[in-house]
Amino acid sequence: MNRENFLKFAGMKLSFIPAVGIALLLGTSLCGCDDAVEFHNDPLGNFDALWSVIDRQYCYFDEKDLDWNAIREKYRPMIDSEMTQSGLFDILSDMLDELKDGHVNLTAPFSTSYYRAWWSDYPSDFRWRTIQQDYLDFNYYSVSGISYAVFATETGRIGYMYYPSFSTVVGEGSLDYIMSALQDCNGLIIDIRDNGGGLLTNIDVLVGRLIDSEVSGGSIRHKTGPGHDDFSDPYPISYKPADKDRVKWNGAPVVLLTNRGCYSAANDFAAVMKSLPNVTLIGARTGGGGGLPFSSELPNGWGIRFSASPITDTEGNPTEFGIDPDLEVHAPDQELIEGKDAILNAAVKYLVSNFPA
Repeated sequence: MNRENFLKFAGMKLSFIPAVGIALLLGTSLCGCDDAVEFHNDPLGNFDALWSVIDRQYCYFDEKDLDWNAIREKYRPMIDSEMTQSGLFDILSDMLDELKDGHVNLTAPFSTSYYRAWWSDYPSDFRWRTIQQDYLDFNYYSVSGISYAVFATETGRIGYMYYPSFSTVVGEGSLDYIMSALQDCNGLIIDIRDNGGGLLTNIDVLVGRLIDSEVSGGSIRHKTGPGHDDFSDPYPISYKPADKDRVKWNGAPVVLLTNRGCYSAANDFAAVMKSLPNVTLIGARTGGGGGLPFSSELPNGWGIRFSASPITDTEGNPTEFGIDPDLEVHAPDQELIEGKDAILNAAVKYLVSNFPA
């Protein structure tokens, strides 16, 4: 799949008509299904609408070994016609939490549900204040959402880039300045710890500065029917080098720093980076989020967003459950407070050991 079509995939939206007693078309634009199911705008109708659209369109039932019918039987008896809006919201949110997916959100006028355990049950392994204060002495540059500086060692120089969110657009011109400033370094550290994701286009921009020829970035599938295993054949995802007039990295070794807080687009970036020959991942397993989400509406107008198109890495493994580092290192909270970042230290040590003789 070329990048243009892939990004069209990323923008998919299936909208339900929020009216009482009218047909709710489940996935006709994606599945080719001709049937329509009528759900009313009452608590039970909204429950059934939500359960049904997830049943037809969610993409990770098999990988997560989920019995969605059993989950329906568990939660449907909790619904009654006299319940409050907040009570309905809480039950629907609890049901969605069974998917254990940070891309799943139910949005009402008063709240948005969010599954937090994908990161809250794990060590943080990161503290930006520690790097700013104890490693950079608050002396660094920032542009296009990227903070960058140079670490000087006894045997060479190491470039450092911290990119906290893929939601911030990385400008090509800004990246030219960054690459130029770091061009004489003997190694590069790209730190995406606690990056919760954002725009997939930023992956293209960053990876393009690190490669000399087109590389595979894995594949994506889409739903072709209402069954849990109704998917298309995989569409390949590829990345191309930056244009010739852009400043590219000099080819020295690169280390990508990761932790559990890396999710969605940051997780996809980690998967692509791990496949590159001159890149080493150091830190903790990423948080996952490998399914492209799209959005719908329930009869009462509440929004629902969930993973619908699964992405796999270059070896065909789902990226939903996270990307393992090449070298696992953790940074305990107390050490971070005391000014020591074990993950960053390990990256510097690794690069110094790989400096040219």
